[in-house]
Amino acid sequence: MTTVGPQSHFMFGLRTGVSNNVCFSDEQTLVFPAGNNCVCYNTVQRCQRFIPGSERSLGMHALAISANRRYLAVSERVDKATITVFDLQHEQGRKRKVVTAGEIPVERFVCMAFSSDSKYLIGQAADPEWTLVLWLWEKQKILASVKTSTSNNPVSQVSFNPYNNMQLCVSGAGMFKLFHYAEGTLKQSSFPKVETINFLCHTWMTAERLIAGTDTGRLLVFECGELRREIKTSPTMIKNTPVEEASTVCRITAILSYSKGFVCSMGPGSVCLFEKTEENSYRRIREIKVKNSPGLNKTLKHNQMAPPSYYYTPHTRQQCVLVQQAEEQLHFEFLSQPFHSKSITGLSTCLWKPLAATSSLDCSIRIWNYETKLLELYKEFQEEAYSVSLHPTGLFVLVGFADKLRLMNLVLDDIRTFKEFNVRGCRECAFSNGGHMFAAVNGNIIQIYSVMSFTNILTLKGHNGKVSRSAIKWSVDDRRLVSCGMDGAVYEWNTQSGKRESESVLKSCSYTDVAFSSDCTTTLAVGSDLTLKEIQEYQVLREVPGDGVAQTAIAVSHSGRVVFTGTSSGAIRAVKYPLPIQKDWTTHQAHCGPVSKMVITFDDQFLLTASEDGCLLIWKIIDKEGRGLKNSRHVIHTKEILVTKSDLEEKTQNMLELKMHLEELQMENEYQLRLKDMNYNEKIREITDNFTQQIEALQTTQQVVLKTEMEKQKCGHQESFAELAGKHSKELEDLELSYSQKLIVEHERFQEIQLKLERMQKSYESQLQSAEDHRVQALEDLTQSYEAKVQEKTQLLAQCQEDAKQQILEYKELIRQVEEDEDKMIHKVEIKYEMKLLTEKETNTSLKGESTILGQKVLGLQKQIDDKCTDINKLKQERQRLLKLIRSLESDIDDLKRQIAGHEKTNQDKTIASLKKKNQELEKLKFVLDFHCTELKKQIEPQQDEINEKKERIHQEDLVQSEKRDSQQKLAMADLRLKLRTRDRELHKQMQKVKHLETHLQRFKSDLHNCVGLIQQPKTLKDSVQRMYAYYVSEVENNVVDEDVQKAFYCYREHLEKTVSSLKTRLTKSAEEHERAYVRIMKKQMKLHHVSA
Repeated sequence: MTTVGPQSHFMFGLRTGVSNNVCFSDEQTLVFPAGNNCVCYNTVQRCQRFIPGSERSLGMHALAISANRRYLAVSERVDKATITVFDLQHEQGRKRKVVTAGEIPVERFVCMAFSSDSKYLIGQAADPEWTLVLWLWEKQKILASVKTSTSNNPVSQVSFNPYNNMQLCVSGAGMFKLFHYAEGTLKQSSFPKVETINFLCHTWMTAERLIAGTDTGRLLVFECGELRREIKTSPTMIKNTPVEEASTVCRITAILSYSKGFVCSMGPGSVCLFEKTEENSYRRIREIKVKNSPGLNKTLKHNQMAPPSYYYTPHTRQQCVLVQQAEEQLHFEFLSQPFHSKSITGLSTCLWKPLAATSSLDCSIRIWNYETKLLELYKEFQEEAYSVSLHPTGLFVLVGFADKLRLMNLVLDDIRTFKEFNVRGCRECAFSNGGHMFAAVNGNIIQIYSVMSFTNILTLKGHNGKVSRSAIKWSVDDRRLVSCGMDGAVYEWNTQSGKRESESVLKSCSYTDVAFSSDCTTTLAVGSDLTLKEIQEYQVLREVPGDGVAQTAIAVSHSGRVVFTGTSSGAIRAVKYPLPIQKDWTTHQAHCGPVSKMVITFDDQFLLTASEDGCLLIWKIIDKEGRGLKNSRHVIHTKEILVTKSDLEEKTQNMLELKMHLEELQMENEYQLRLKDMNYNEKIREITDNFTQQIEALQTTQQVVLKTEMEKQKCGHQESFAELAGKHSKELEDLELSYSQKLIVEHERFQEIQLKLERMQKSYESQLQSAEDHRVQALEDLTQSYEAKVQEKTQLLAQCQEDAKQQILEYKELIRQVEEDEDKMIHKVEIKYEMKLLTEKETNTSLKGESTILGQKVLGLQKQIDDKCTDINKLKQERQRLLKLIRSLESDIDDLKRQIAGHEKTNQDKTIASLKKKNQELEKLKFVLDFHCTELKKQIEPQQDEINEKKERIHQEDLVQSEKRDSQQKLAMADLRLKLRTRDRELHKQMQKVKHLETHLQRFKSDLHNCVGLIQQPKTLKDSVQRMYAYYVSEVENNVVDEDVQKAFYCYREHLEKTVSSLKTRLTKSAEEHERAYVRIMKKQMKLHHVSA
């Protein structure tokens, strides 16, 4: 398994079609689905944490977050509909529980909700039966289920009553139902007549009141499950209005309650706040508008709210989340960048800047910074963008549109067209690594243009079908270009001559992507045959099966350690390079659609993947220890940008005008400030004079009033003091009498207590004396008893030490005996195994002898077979001879019969008798010959079977040997090819050196000719000679070194030529031996075939 792999780092994108697709786990962290993940995005730190979906997920349908913001429920469809609950407080989003509908047939859950205490979970299932399921999710237990609707009336939202966990609300098209859980069942508690109303959202205001929004822009109030009234959306105070008065405003797709009222969406780009004024009244107090943004679909969907701010989220992939930071600021700000809303068709990076460019079917081009995780530039066009390529400098971008191919400048805040090329529907384009050329696909041909002159310098023709997307890759030195097509062809082109250097055609495979290896010696390609191929010089070197999954994109690291492939299921695979023989890779869940593009940055630190789901995912490439890859390439990112002269002059002019305007404003403000200072100083003077007069008047009045008050208070104090002095003297006398009586009583009690204390002291002293005596006696007894015990223990310890010494000696003796026994056992085992080894050797030698004997027997049997064959041939010849004799005799018999017919009867009888005897003798001889033939056939049949077996064995051994020889010859040929390539490269280098030396010699001749012209001027001649000496002597020394190297090269070249010639002779000899062996085997087979015939 590869030690290098990707780690998800940051994702640009939002997965649509998911109910409640934006949640807040806290005031800074946003949770939303993207690709096959749930992304936790920290809006302050600009970092993301990923919660991966299931590996075999067929779709993500809904999200729900608990009231305490700890648990996240994700509805997916794997083999069946499931809901997975994650713990968001865990660092990696630990999976807590997975709940299903059990035996209930469910394809997907379209909406979910947690109870207020986060113990219960409800899920609304869709087709085939719209069933509402209630779980005690921590125990994975289904408490109840009930059918809520039909396919004609889809459910849009379910919720718990936040004041009562046993009460639920379900709203949708033509339905608004309240259910109550009791006695293990869900019972419907309300039956409002709302068949003609399509409810899109609802929220709980109190324990009995709900407010629901409809597709016609109406806000309806339900109390105890019954429809009571409609809220007017005008800012005026609302009263009870008839329900039949339908509003004609836009759809209300989201509604949420807060402490003072509720907030809801009022059509595209509008959010309204309603505040409770009386017991049954609400009024619109504020409307927040969203400013128009290119490509922004501002339809608000149901989302969670994180106080104290209001959050607005477009549901579609226009991919921005807007937030109002405070209630006083009535505007929305972007919480994240706007994402692609359709499939991404192009992806490219550059060398000088940490930028990535993407093109999409949403008619937009976006420039991302993968280090700062920001959107640098964004522009929408009138046509779809099929391909994109960034120039290595990061200052230009090449974009393929339906009508033309455009070269654009990346300026400060815009993407401007600079040059147009007549290439329609360019599905793929790519700048060379040097940036001086670019290639563009035009149907089934590839056109190469010069960036300097904008001319078509080469046209590469050869593909029969369309060239695939992602199917153009340049080599590192820009001398070669590889392409693949839907026709099953992979071509490698020479970009200087325009010729094909190699090709590989497999018509059963439609290639989707191709890439050079890190050293550009081989080509890697993926296609519809579900395999990863490595191709070199017209042949496929290796094939790695894709485990039944189509691979759609490929990227090779510049270090050559790992190959990344993207699959049609949206997964990313990291395959070790060189490619393994077995299936050895790591798979990472990434997207929810096929991966369309993959790019590795030039420093091997990041992998960028784009998918048809419209998401761009940035991966960090790390080793097994979690560190980034070390790369010899030192990449320095520049910060320069393009600015046109007109823009710069315009900005300079604007700056000057603003500066002058600022100076004018400063002067005007200073003048106004002086005027205000003068006015304020005058006002301050007037106010101070007024206040000083008031203070003086108040001081005089205050002194008069204080004097009168002080005199009145003085008289009052004297009177009250006299009264208090008499009262205090009387109280003092009473206290003296009472305290004197108390003192007498307390003195008597003190004497009694003193006597009691003396008696107690005497008794305690006697008790202490007796206790001391008892303690001394007990201490003596204890010391005697413990001394006796210590003496016993010392004796016992000495005895134990002697026993221990004895046991140690016994153990040592036992260990010695055991070691001796083990040595004896080991010696016996060694002897036993040596005997076994000897017997095995003897059996081996005997088997070798038997094999030689069997070989001799085989040769003997072969000789016997040959002898028998000769005997059979002789017998066949004899049989033919006898048959000829029989035929001649039969003809003689016929002649004799004709002669007998003319003779007399006596001679006829004699002749007939003699002929009958001859005939009987011939029949006897024929019987004997037939018997001999059958016997010989019986003897030949077992020998024939044995011959066939031996022949098959010989044939197999010859095949094995020939395969070994072929493989050795192939390896030798590959080595020879490599050596020949190295020799050609060295020869090319030497040729360049020879050219350099020729130019050097030409310069020397010209300098020498100039010196000859100065022969009449000795001083100038001397100076020129010295300059020549200083310039050419050092190079002579270098040339001496080069000659030594050249001699070594020639020696090595001669050695290689000799080895090549010797290998060629060996190859011819082995081919001749192989041919002779083949002829010998064929002859043997022909002989055996004739013998068996």
